[in-house]
Amino acid sequence: MTEELDMIFDEFKSSNEKTLVHLEAELSKVRAGKASPGMLNGVMVEYYGSMTPLQQVANVNTVDARTIVVQPWEKPLLNDIAKGILNANLGLNPQSNGEQLIISVPPLTEERRRDLVKRAKAECEHAKVGVRNNRKDAMDMIKDMKSEGLSEDLAKGAEENVQQITNSFIKRIDDVLDVKEKDIMTVGGSISTKGSKSTS
Repeated sequence: MTEELDMIFDEFKSSNEKTLVHLEAELSKVRAGKASPGMLNGVMVEYYGSMTPLQQVANVNTVDARTIVVQPWEKPLLNDIAKGILNANLGLNPQSNGEQLIISVPPLTEERRRDLVKRAKAECEHAKVGVRNNRKDAMDMIKDMKSEGLSEDLAKGAEENVQQITNSFIKRIDDVLDVKEKDIMTVGGSISTKGSKSTS
């Protein structure tokens, strides 16, 4: 019986880790002003009739803190890529020079920062819902084991363990949000502090 309980805990933790990985991926799309190729993650381009991730049809690079350059592998794709970027609603406006797309990343306004924080909070709420759904699944499995003869004490201990695991993952989500919120609300990012930090 305890082996089965351990399996439930492991499965529960593993599901929550996946939820956190997904959250990190979603938050990486919520960018705080500094140009980065990751800003275009999730952009889909129509390529020979099927929707294809941008990274599979073009090179994406940054030339400085404010400019992203997209170099298509095939020149005729320029317009489709521009369309894909506009359709992704990232607030970016790609300009074509006939060879590649140049995207100037605008500095964030206070209002835009607040919007991004809202979006980050919403993603973290989704993640918490995911953790709570995973908790319900784990609790249901413990309930099933109870009906199959698991003792009251073991069941109670298992339920407490599931709750502790839930709390630790919810805290990790809150910590991730704190970091992201600071990142978004810090004007100019952390560029100014980089030079002054001593390397230990």
